[in-house]
Amino acid sequence: MEKELGGLLDKLHSERPLVHNITNTVVTNFTANGLLALGASPVMAYAREEVADMAKIAGAVVLNIGTLTEELVEACIIAGQAANEVGVPVLLDPVGAGATPYRTDSSLRILREVKVSIVRGNAAEIAHLTGEIREIKGVDAGAGGGEAQVDLAVRAAIKLGTAVAVTGREDVITDGASGYVVSGGDELLARVTGAGCLLTSVMGAFAAVERDMLKAGAAAMALYGAAAESAVSASGGRGPGSFQVSLLDELAGLRSDSMSEGRVRALSLSPVIGGGAR
Repeated sequence: MEKELGGLLDKLHSERPLVHNITNTVVTNFTANGLLALGASPVMAYAREEVADMAKIAGAVVLNIGTLTEELVEACIIAGQAANEVGVPVLLDPVGAGATPYRTDSSLRILREVKVSIVRGNAAEIAHLTGEIREIKGVDAGAGGGEAQVDLAVRAAIKLGTAVAVTGREDVITDGASGYVVSGGDELLARVTGAGCLLTSVMGAFAAVERDMLKAGAAAMALYGAAAESAVSASGGRGPGSFQVSLLDELAGLRSDSMSEGRVRALSLSPVIGGGAR
């Protein structure tokens, strides 16, 4: 499995897909540099007058509501619908869903009006999109993990009608019927603003070269986790500043065999009864 998923990196390096990001002002530079380091071609276009044209020529469109405004939501919907028209995958990062009703409602509006290929968030964000309540503070939440995280991802995928990635101590991606659990990464990822946002855009880069969204998401999460682990070592464990710079270097140095064996395991899901995986 790791060899197959790692091979998608070679395809990404060959195709250098254009990833159209409508993202938040806090993370724009880091996201663009991260995608460039990985081997993709980022573009940050927000104006409603051009987002449809940009989305139609992109390999993937990533919608991120971190610094939320009504204009941003409108741009997301215009871009997402344009991408839908030409079969370009759309990813949604519902940053801070649950922190305020406006964030939750805006995320759900995008999901109603745009066919989203993957939703990626932490456990609290995803839970709030399904109407469940999980602790959230600002736009951050506890890591979560284990069977509860798998169950949440399955319920969300079924309810939202899309692939759902829930990231935490372990990462899960599922469409409600099958999926993957990915181990790895490092706690320092939670201490760098934009690390999760960049991961969503990295998933967009892989979705641009692999139409199986579960495989694309699993490859992105596994390789990103491997880069994070290497960045901790390369930065000497000095802290989040050194780690952030090293993460860009390690993304640039990723190779198809950077993913260690056993990092990804397939989910075996039986039919869902009463809203949870059995």
